[in-house]
Amino acid sequence: MVNLIDTHCHLDLDRFDGDREDVIKRAKDAGLVRILNPGIDIESSQSALNLSELYDIVYAAIGIHPNSSLMWGGASRKELYSMATHPKVVAIGEIGLDYYRDRAPMDIQKKVFKEQLSLAGELHLPIIVHCRQAGEDILEILREWFDELIKDNLPLKSNPGVLHSFSEDLDFAYQALKLNFRIGITGPVTFDSGDRLRQIVQIIPLNCQLIETDSPFLTPHPHRGKRNEPSNVKYVAEKIAEIRSSTVEAISVATTENADTLFHW
Repeated sequence: MVNLIDTHCHLDLDRFDGDREDVIKRAKDAGLVRILNPGIDIESSQSALNLSELYDIVYAAIGIHPNSSLMWGGASRKELYSMATHPKVVAIGEIGLDYYRDRAPMDIQKKVFKEQLSLAGELHLPIIVHCRQAGEDILEILREWFDELIKDNLPLKSNPGVLHSFSEDLDFAYQALKLNFRIGITGPVTFDSGDRLRQIVQIIPLNCQLIETDSPFLTPHPHRGKRNEPSNVKYVAEKIAEIRSSTVEAISVATTENADTLFHW
């Protein structure tokens, strides 16, 4: 059996309340050895942490999503720092910028993003970046942060994080790779509309790719339209294998190794 990792799944959301135990069992049956559950605010970060204590294969990332930026307060950094001391917290995320939803002013999003980048650097934890229609600003901020990591000679400079559910173009991918970021590949790689993403998967080095579901969202073909779950990460691995004229076994070994290198779990 192949060993797979879903590097991004929101198991804490209420859409899993009725069958979360079964979802995790199906994930194990499908060969998953780890699932990473990022938070989107303080409450969901704590929920992710609680799930990591209940299930051996679940790990947590903690952070405030750009759409939740208005929730950032004076105690937020301290609360995240406290959670980060837990041994199953392996990243800061999901953080970044989202100019599509427009749920928080751009300047507030940038401020909260930068605050959490500073926290990640202090804690030596990689980041999980959400980027939606904000590519130029994301790259500018990440370059500044990466330069600081280089200047301070922090180990994080070698494995700073992942661009989650990548939806930008090939040039953006190359710019991210220059900053040592990995690229997160999700269900849209299986969609009819996924030609651009498939091109990126084919061209960029395999050692820069992670696989994820973003459950319960972005369900891959052939289950598109239904709730997504971690076991479906196998369809992402299968599509990458097809694109790269490889095998699912080789893709699972490589992406699992990539995740292990980044998250040190």
